[in-house]
Amino acid sequence: MSASENKAQAEAAYKAFAAGDLENVMSNMADDIEWIVPGDSGISGTYRGKDEVAGYFRTIAGKSFRTEPQQFIAEGDHVAVLTRITVDGQSADQVDVVTFRSDGKVARFQPFGDTALQERVWGRK
Repeated sequence: MSASENKAQAEAAYKAFAAGDLENVMSNMADDIEWIVPGDSGISGTYRGKDEVAGYFRTIAGKSFRTEPQQFIAEGDHVAVLTRITVDGQSADQVDVVTFRSDGKVARFQPFGDTALQERVWGRK
């Protein structure tokens, strides 16, 4: 898929996530997706496959997680999303890097942001 198609897919996925439409969000993921959460918090690690990612979503929902994208930047198979996250009443800016396969499915997701915020909310491992 083209960079513009990947960007449109990412924009649609963030809108679906904000609306609580996780079925739509999950349908855009590869079965073997890697969802990487950096840092040493209780939620840090690599989630592999849709079932693990769905479990991660349930965990962050328990702390009223939301993401508000500010800009989508697409180049080839990658879309960088400049976003503001809020979790448990605390906010921080981060960049999410979404990697697409040629069939349009998300193969990898990795946020780059405030890992100290995650540790405050979910504790350290």
